[in-house]
Amino acid sequence: MKTLVIAEHDKGVLKPETNKTITAAVKLGFDVDLLLAGENLAAMSEQAASIAGVSNVLIADDAAYAYQLAENLADLVLSLADNYSHIVASATTTGKNFMPRVAALLDVAQISEIIDVIDADTFKRPIYAGNAIATVKSLDSKKVITVRASSFDVAPEQAPVAVTSVTGKGSVGLSEFVSEEQTESERPELTAAPVVISGGRGMQNGENFALLNGIADKLGAAIGASRAAVDAGFVPNDMQVGQTGKIVAPDLYIAVGISGAIQHLAGMKDSKVIVAINKDPDAPIFQVADYGLVADLFDVLPELETAL
Repeated sequence: MKTLVIAEHDKGVLKPETNKTITAAVKLGFDVDLLLAGENLAAMSEQAASIAGVSNVLIADDAAYAYQLAENLADLVLSLADNYSHIVASATTTGKNFMPRVAALLDVAQISEIIDVIDADTFKRPIYAGNAIATVKSLDSKKVITVRASSFDVAPEQAPVAVTSVTGKGSVGLSEFVSEEQTESERPELTAAPVVISGGRGMQNGENFALLNGIADKLGAAIGASRAAVDAGFVPNDMQVGQTGKIVAPDLYIAVGISGAIQHLAGMKDSKVIVAINKDPDAPIFQVADYGLVADLFDVLPELETAL
C-alpha cells in the first residue's frame, strides 16, 4: 500500500500546507508519493523532492493543470488512484474543491480536515466548530483524506528523491481558467505566518485597523479579523479568521477587540500562544488566552507599538 499526496502551489512555489500535509501522510505508515501537477515545474520538483518523507515525486507538466482546476485535477488523480490506498491533500480552498470530486468518482466517503492520525484507518477530526474531536474509522478500501495542515509540523529536508513524469488527459473540457484577482500584500500569508494579530468588532471601524499595522510590521505579522469585523465592512473577507474563514495556528496569535465567539475560536485556538486584549473581563476569548489584558485597545495599542 502507498499514499499519494497532491501538492498545492502558487506562482511557482510550493505552498507550506503541502509540507505539513506530507507530515500527516507519513504517519499513515506507507511510502509517500507526491503528485505535482502544473506547468513549468522544474524548480518546484527540486523543492518537492527534498521534503522528508517523500519517496517519489510524480510530475504532471501540462498547461491544463497550471491553475489546478478541480475537474482536470480530479481526473488526473483518478487515473493514478489504482496504485494507492490513501489519497491525501490539504484542506485548503483548492483541496476542498477537487478532493470531494475524487471521492465521488471513487464512490468512497471523504474524511475531511483530520488533525491527527491514529492508524491507517482511524483519524481524529474536529466537529461542532471544534468543540468536540471525533475519532473516525473508515472501512473503505481506499481513503480520500483532507488534512488541516495547521495541526501538523513542517517536515524537515532530505536528500532529493527520484522524479517521475506522469500524464493525464489534460483538460477534460468542463471548465477553463478565465482570470483571477488577488489582494496584493507585503505581509506574510495569513495561514502561514508565524505571528498573527487580528482585530474584531471592538476596532469600531476600518480606519482603526491601521492601529495594528505598526505592531504587525515590528513582529513580522499577518493581520486578520473576526467575522464580526468583516460583516461590518471594516476589512475584506480574505482577512477573516474562523470556522467560515481561514484556520490559523501561528506561534503567536494576538486578538484585539475580539469577544471570542465560538466560530472565531474554531479558527485560531490551536495557536501556540494566544494573547487577548479586550475591555470586557468576561469576554469568552479570555478562556482560551495564555495572556489576557483587560483594557481599552485604543490606549493599549499605541503603548504596545512604542514598547516594541
